[in-house]
Order: sequence, then structure tokens, then C-alpha cells
Amino acid sequence: MIPDDTKLYFMSAAALEGLSDAPAGGLVPVITWQEGVSPFQVRDTFDRELRTTGRMLIELEGGAEVLSPGSGSAAQPDVGGTRFVADFPEGPVKAALGGLSPLRCLLPVGAGHLRRGTLSLLDDEQKTRARAVLLHLDATEGGALTIVQLQGLRGYDKALARLREMIGAAGGKAFGDDTAYTQLFPDLADYTPKPVVPLDRETKAFDAACDIIAAYLPVARANEAGVIADDDTEFLHDYRIALRKVRSVLSLFKDVYGAEQTIELKGRFSDLMAATGRLRDLDVYLLEKDAFYALVPDSLHVGLDRMFALFAEQRAAEQQALARHLRSAAYRKEIAALCKLFDKRRKLARGGKADKPAYDFACRLIWKRYRKICTIAEAIDAETPDHEVHELRIHCKKLRYLMEFFAPLFPDGPFKRLIKPLKKLQDNLGLFNDYSVQQESLQAFLGGLDGAEPGNLQAAQSVGALIVVLHGRQLAERARVVDSFAAFNSAETRQTFRDLFHGGKE
Repeated sequence: MIPDDTKLYFMSAAALEGLSDAPAGGLVPVITWQEGVSPFQVRDTFDRELRTTGRMLIELEGGAEVLSPGSGSAAQPDVGGTRFVADFPEGPVKAALGGLSPLRCLLPVGAGHLRRGTLSLLDDEQKTRARAVLLHLDATEGGALTIVQLQGLRGYDKALARLREMIGAAGGKAFGDDTAYTQLFPDLADYTPKPVVPLDRETKAFDAACDIIAAYLPVARANEAGVIADDDTEFLHDYRIALRKVRSVLSLFKDVYGAEQTIELKGRFSDLMAATGRLRDLDVYLLEKDAFYALVPDSLHVGLDRMFALFAEQRAAEQQALARHLRSAAYRKEIAALCKLFDKRRKLARGGKADKPAYDFACRLIWKRYRKICTIAEAIDAETPDHEVHELRIHCKKLRYLMEFFAPLFPDGPFKRLIKPLKKLQDNLGLFNDYSVQQESLQAFLGGLDGAEPGNLQAAQSVGALIVVLHGRQLAERARVVDSFAAFNSAETRQTFRDLFHGGKE
């Protein structure tokens, strides 16, 4: 049943026209349309943030409109073509787009023509008792639907309730789920950066490994066009994570594939990743630009201006090189061959543990990784070398990947209770690693500066100060790692790990 406070509905044009003859309790339904049509374009982020939250951004001539299930329609002029939510001027559309990632570009989903109209309930004196604004969307390549937005009139609540009943009886549905998108754009591709691979306790380790890799290779491929077009930095980020998870399967699922096969596959996927590393490093620096400026006095900002100008130049060159690589025949041939290899699987050499049940295999791998983390973390103090803290970070990442891969095999509730403190520990370790890597990278940047070139001396002074600040933050983050591990290693967490992965035993 549709809630009484619903403001937005959608329905087919035929269902809407049928309302003209529907009984209205003594009132007369009248539909009127404005003259002419205008072009529209629906936009969303690549990972469908608006679609999954029940919203729709419609770009119109000279403006934009956001449809939201809770608040109805929000319109704003002079915002057409804006690519990132942070770039929208303050106003109702920007407010309605709240919660979108500032890193994701708003890309075209589909286009067509729009017509506006009104549905009114009139009494015998031709006085309007209830009204709905109509927005008919006809996609150029797809379907069509009509958005119906109710507008109550003071003192006529019964008429509004009657109009709502009529819309529901005619097949109108509350706007806010995926159905409006699929009706308007039936061929719209779906995308998830974290595909859930169905597994059960009878699945063999070999099949589990192949299924996981076969699920993540299309994720990487789905991001190629966005990387080439340089739409936003998250395309490369998701591309790298998908390939990193493939590599983690090859590394963690020991003896599932033959030894020589594993070495070969690791090398091939490593080669795919190699071309992406420098561009991602530069992306991270440029995304954190404002944060870096905030770490040093204003008097040193001129030097940072020089550094970030050089980073921007390097990024442009790296992006163009990666785009050429992804368009190359050699890359296309290699990635297609790898996809085919894990889809068909006949040519994959099986290892000694290929036929081991996935559940037993998962329990052993997760328990072993968890115990390794506890051993390392319990020994960390102020004197622990950085490389041991980095080792802990790598083990935590591998544990997280294992738990994500094998989640379908375990009870959802206890599993999620383990993920939350693990993620907190990972966040602290990630910051510790970032500060360390940034210091090393900035030192390398200093080493490559030509002192005779204008502006480079100021850049060196600013970067030197930045390195000092980052070192202090790294030391502070080390202390937080100890606190986060204490939360992760609570008595409840330890018992849950034992119950899920080690038969309740120590």
C-alpha cells in the first residue's frame, strides 16, 4: 500500500489517460498539456548513486530538476552541464543532491523529450479541488513514463486523498525505487564494484577462486572507458581495486592452481597493474591538495603552488600514456584472453587443494590470517620499525579480502560485527602508510628538483616543512593503531573468530 504522505508517483501514459474516465466521487478529472516538448537528459554517477537512493537528476534547457521520493521536485536554473556536485551553485538542486560523492562525475544515463502538464480534480463549478503536476518523459532510446507530483490545496484534504486513490488504482507507483529507471531506460547497464559471488559449503576451492576472479575482471573492464575519457579519478581507483582483488586470490588461495600457473598469472596481472601506479599516486596528491596546504603556514603556499603545478603536468602526461595503453591492441588482446581463461577454465592447471571444500578452505585461511595479525599487533609499540606496521596493514587487507570473498558461507550478523572493528584498524593503518609513503615520495620529488630553475627553491622549502608535519602525524597515527587493535581484539571479537572459523577452539 502506498503511504499517505507520498508526493511523487510514476505511471504509464495509457494509465494516466485512463484517469479521465475514472470515478472521482463527484469531481471531474481533467488533464491538460502544455504546447510543445523540450529536450532532457538524465544524469547519474557511474556507480548509480542517485538511482540506488531513489532520486533522478533531469537536466533541462537552462537548468536542472531533481526528483526525490521524500521531498518531491527541486528545480534550479543555470546549472546545466555541471559535472560534479561540488561545482553546483548553492540552491535547491545542490541540496537535493546531498550525499553524493564529490569525487564522482555526473554522467549521461539517457536522453529524450519532455512534456509538462497538469491533472486537476474540478467540482461542478469548475473550481480546482486537487492538482498534480505532470512530467512526461519519452526516452530517445528506451521507454516512456509520466511523473505525477501531487499538490495539495488548503482545505481540500479529502479531494487530495481521492486523487491519490485514483492514481494508485490506475497503476501508479510511488517514485523512489529502481522501477522508474528500468521503465525509462530498460537497457541501462548495472554496475557494482563489489560483486557478491554465490558460494555454498559444497563449492570446491578451485571453483570459488575462478568464480571470484571471473566476477572481478568485468568490474575492471567496466572502468576502462572512464579511465580513458578521464571522467573522474574513481574509475582508475575501482579498476585498480578489481585487479588487486584478482591478484589477492592468486596469492591467498595457495595450491588451488598449479605452481607454474600461479606464477604465470601473477606476472600477467602484475603487468596490467604496472601502468596504473604513478597516475593513481598523482591523483591522490591532487585530491588531497587542500589538506596539504592546510598543514603548512601561508608563507609556504607559494612553494606548494609550484609542486602541485608540476604534479598536474605529470598527471596529464601519465593519463594520456595510460589511455594509450588501455586502447592498445596488445592490452585488449591480453585482458580478453584472461577473461576467457577464467570463464572457460579448461586450460587452468589445478593444484593440490583445488577440490578442497570452499568452507573448510575459507576457515583455515581466515583463521590463519587472523592469528598472524594478532601476533604482529600485540608486539607493536613506539619502537616498532615502520616495516612491521606496514606488514600488519598488508595482513589486515588480506584478511578483509578473504572475509569479503567468503561472506556468503557464514552467518551475516556475526560476520558484520567482525568487519566493523577490522575496518577501523585498517583505516588507521592506511593513514600510517599514507604518511610514510608521502614522505618517501616527497623526498624523491625533492631529489629530482633542479635548484637553478625558478620557483624550485621555494618548492623545496615548502616540501621540507610538509615532510616534517607528515612525520609528526605518522607518529600520532602509530599510537592510534595500538588503540584500534585493542578494540578489534576484544574478548567478544576473539570468541566470534573462534566460533566462526575454528570450531570454537583456541
